[in-house]
Amino acid sequence: MKKIAKLFVLFSMSVFLSSCVGQNQTGSPKENIEAEIKDTVTSSGYNDPNIYTKYEYTDSISKSLIIQNSFPKGETYTDPNGKEYFKVIFWTRIINETDSPLDLKIGFPVDSYELPSSPGKYFKILLPSDTITIGKGPLYNYGLIGLKSFLDDSIHKQSSLKRTINPKESSGFYVVILFDNGVGGPFRTGLSIKGKNLFYRVSRYASTPAHSLLIDEKEINCGSINLGNLLLKK
Repeated sequence: MKKIAKLFVLFSMSVFLSSCVGQNQTGSPKENIEAEIKDTVTSSGYNDPNIYTKYEYTDSISKSLIIQNSFPKGETYTDPNGKEYFKVIFWTRIINETDSPLDLKIGFPVDSYELPSSPGKYFKILLPSDTITIGKGPLYNYGLIGLKSFLDDSIHKQSSLKRTINPKESSGFYVVILFDNGVGGPFRTGLSIKGKNLFYRVSRYASTPAHSLLIDEKEINCGSINLGNLLLKK
């Protein structure tokens, strides 16, 4: 009987925890913008459970430029004035297999972006200067150090990043998004290339028992690269 009682307690705790996780990740879907969460482009060659999407572009001599975008890690954040946000951390890694240096320029304004499905609710994007490395993937906040101080100092400033990635090298950077308190996920993001322009897509989903529904999506023209004639590999 004691063994049965212990099993019942463990089962009850499991049901309770599962319920709490579901409540923290749900929102109110819009009927006319439903879509399942899917990796837009996935290619082989790098197996990392932290990677959500991988875009591979090729130049005129079939050399590749690869962009990897991570899954999120999130928790609450309170700014110096006492306002609460939901903080979500992502990273992007760019692998330059071409024969030319890649000059990368990314920037986001001081202004926030409004969520289409939630008027009056906003999100803001910030770019820490730290570099993400492969070994930091399993770490808390993806190994990003001093995040609270960075956010306190940068929350009301324009955020930008410049990097040069030499041939046969790679570099990764962090992206931190602050959502107004009360905005639920799950959230997904991704950097991609169109011509010489960089675009950062922010998506918000509402989880249901059957599948996940897209309720918000915004694609932001966030910068540029110096390389041209890159084609997305299908």
